[in-house]
Amino acid sequence: MKTLIVDDEPIARDILRELIEGTPGLEIVGEATNGTEAAEKILQLKPDLVFLDLEMPGQNGLTVARSLRGGTPVVIFVTAYDQHALAAFEVGAVDYLLKPVRRERFVKAVEKARVQLRALGAEPAATPVPEPASVHPAARKIPGKRGSDIYLLDPAEIIAFEADGELVHIITPTQRYLSENTLKALDEKLDPLRFRRIHRKTIINTDQIRKISPLSSKRWLLKMANGYEATVSKRMAGAIREQSRS
Repeated sequence: MKTLIVDDEPIARDILRELIEGTPGLEIVGEATNGTEAAEKILQLKPDLVFLDLEMPGQNGLTVARSLRGGTPVVIFVTAYDQHALAAFEVGAVDYLLKPVRRERFVKAVEKARVQLRALGAEPAATPVPEPASVHPAARKIPGKRGSDIYLLDPAEIIAFEADGELVHIITPTQRYLSENTLKALDEKLDPLRFRRIHRKTIINTDQIRKISPLSSKRWLLKMANGYEATVSKRMAGAIREQSRS
């Protein structure tokens, strides 16, 4: 795998270089010290894999990752701070390594990258494309927490997102998880062709709707695949019905 190292700290680059050079199948094709340089080198060198620091002066790692439109390169974030783990997975990172990077975790992350690249069929590197701040590519995985564990959920399996005070629950056919995002933030990340905000407290997956029933002349009841129910206006129910048919 052609590999690019991105980190503003020389010692961190040295450690990654040593780990990569000691791992069969990895080839270092370049290094970058900031986000702007990283975007340029991804375009020029077309790496398969990027070890990307999150916290850098100027353009940070999350901004660089959001500029990639699917396919390769596969991204593994490397950072000294674990509070950004959810954000890292939301932009499609295959793994997240904490500094100082341990070889055991490094090897596991590289194996995840190999699996991802095989699934992609070793497609050529994607071109970084600047995008407006108000536009986000649809999230490929949705992080959800149960206890101290973080699960990466396929958007297709999610029934709904439901706010309860300051908490946002992710509802799947068999479990509930907690999201660290607000409904507003989720609404901006989710695929608008699949997900629809039907209430200030609820976003539903229109693919999971099984029945739409009238409650009154102005209100309708949505029944989802797992039995979850949500009430919407007649206008909204009609729009959702048309969206589900398209």
